[in-house]
Amino acid sequence: MGHRASAHAPTSARGSLTRPRILSTMWKKSELREAPAPLEGPVVGTVTGGTILWFVLFLGQLPFYGWFADNGHAWWVWTCLAGAGLGLVGIWYVRGRDAALKRAAAADPS
Repeated sequence: MGHRASAHAPTSARGSLTRPRILSTMWKKSELREAPAPLEGPVVGTVTGGTILWFVLFLGQLPFYGWFADNGHAWWVWTCLAGAGLGLVGIWYVRGRDAALKRAAAADPS
């Protein structure tokens, strides 16, 4: 069986795959625009709220752990605990980031 080139994967003269034309066109169009400014908001409050939500979901499912385990859904309980744990890391990170941004703004005279 021979190798047939598809319309979606053009080949060069040597037969190796090259970047499809549509991707290179999309790439060029994206280079013409500037990236939008990052959205700033109450990041610490948002991450804290999400962490609390994950922990409440964990506590809400904990009394029913036997049912979850019997039906093969014990991972739901542990996912909520993992979300709460990662949320704690996230709170630590965004608080440090927020403090660094405030220090930089205070040090910048303009």
